[in-house]
Amino acid sequence: MSLKIKALTKSIWVFHLAASPCNNCDIEILDLLTPRWDIERFGIQLVGSIRHADAILVTGSMNRKAHERLKRVISQAPQPCFVIALGNCACSMEMFGNSYNQMHCLDEVTKVHAYIAGCPPKPEAMIQGVIALIQAQLAALKK
Repeated sequence: MSLKIKALTKSIWVFHLAASPCNNCDIEILDLLTPRWDIERFGIQLVGSIRHADAILVTGSMNRKAHERLKRVISQAPQPCFVIALGNCACSMEMFGNSYNQMHCLDEVTKVHAYIAGCPPKPEAMIQGVIALIQAQLAALKK
């Protein structure tokens, strides 16, 4: 496991899981791929398959259908796979928390390694959140 965590300092591949979002977070994620932010220069790349991912970026709140899909996706991910909650809905179910269709917060379903708050979070915050995740894992590795 330590070799994979060291490898994350060079390149981290992220799988985006949309768990009933309002699309504001999704638009900001797409903004990260534009030449203005160009996250690929940091080695952060969005991938289309969970089997190639090092981290899962979850947007939206956990409704009944997304709850089961998240469990299935995490079971298919190579370990260790880090979970990042993106936006206020994924972090705390802020806007849709009292809805009849919401089940649990994301951290009640799986262990969350990083929280990036905002509605929607800005690209700077997303980059800083991924960097903070990598630094936290390296600090844990040194202990």
